Amino acid sequence: MKIVYVGMRYDYGDPRLGDCYEYSNFHDTLARMPGVTVEDFPYDEILRQEGKKVMNERLRSTARQRPDLYFFVLFTDEFFHETVDWLTRHSGALTLNWFGDDHWRFDLHSRFWAPLFTWVITTDQKAVDRYRAIGVNNVILSQWGFNHHLMDGTLVREELDVSFVGRTTPGRKAILRRLQKEGIDVTVWGRGWKNGRLSPGDMIQTFKRSRINLNFTESMGGLQPRTLAKAFLARRADQTISLRPLREVGPAVRLLLSRPRPQIKGRNFEIPGHGGFLLTSAAEGLDRYYSPGREIEVWNDPNELVQKIRYYLTHGVERNRMKEEGRRRTLAEHTYERRFREIFRTMGITGF
Repeated sequence: MKIVYVGMRYDYGDPRLGDCYEYSNFHDTLARMPGVTVEDFPYDEILRQEGKKVMNERLRSTARQRPDLYFFVLFTDEFFHETVDWLTRHSGALTLNWFGDDHWRFDLHSRFWAPLFTWVITTDQKAVDRYRAIGVNNVILSQWGFNHHLMDGTLVREELDVSFVGRTTPGRKAILRRLQKEGIDVTVWGRGWKNGRLSPGDMIQTFKRSRINLNFTESMGGLQPRTLAKAFLARRADQTISLRPLREVGPAVRLLLSRPRPQIKGRNFEIPGHGGFLLTSAAEGLDRYYSPGREIEVWNDPNELVQKIRYYLTHGVERNRMKEEGRRRTLAEHTYERRFREIFRTMGITGF
């Protein structure tokens, strides 16, 4: 199977931030799958160098190579609708987009793009019926996962009580302040924190060095002064700012006024996959993938979070057993290679 992978290379399209999550996980997994060849189309780089019009023309020209599948991971409006529609109707290949943020981005983004593709992927089980309501029936419910090719087999001594790796938000800051007031030692890294970002390798080591790895499942939403401009402006993959189309402004304002709905994150699979103990806030459907209390642990409010941190810091045998159970479940059921094989079978692609 020949795939054209149409995704960004860098995190938020910014080379200073390193490779983005999807490139490190989706592209890397697809490129390693037996029977699959991948042509990379890093649209953030091409857009930055050549502009939107030329980039769209270049994508159309890849149809001459007769690929079997275009695997998209859209960001904002880098592509013309006509380009995607033409590939779906005239290239001879199937087209697919991974919509990973439908918990908050369906009305703002996904519903305008989904009808242009042969197939769409969503990680939000509630979005399946919403797609069908707008006439998009070739929708597949999948989920984030774990790239087992990135596993590091080295043994690392646990040196940190509690850690968190991820960007800062007001809600996360409030919870971490609560933990510090309770005398719990929490070390944090990521965008907006004093310690800054970790390299992918250092992040994996942190998962293993920590007795407890925190995860937050809140999605975008909620009124914050620094996000007000997002109702009217959008950042493209080349770091330029554009005005949102009028049809997006209403949904964007409603999003800012809404209460964020929790969503399963990539971290829910990365941490146990790399052998770390995961203590995560709750999200609908998470128990379809792990057994809380046996493979991972879940908290529902700050009081419960404090209690569970204290419990698992003093119950190392139980914590280590759960780490091993979580690692086994992840490798058996939640690798990206397994996810993609299931998706391709649903699409009718076999023999790779």
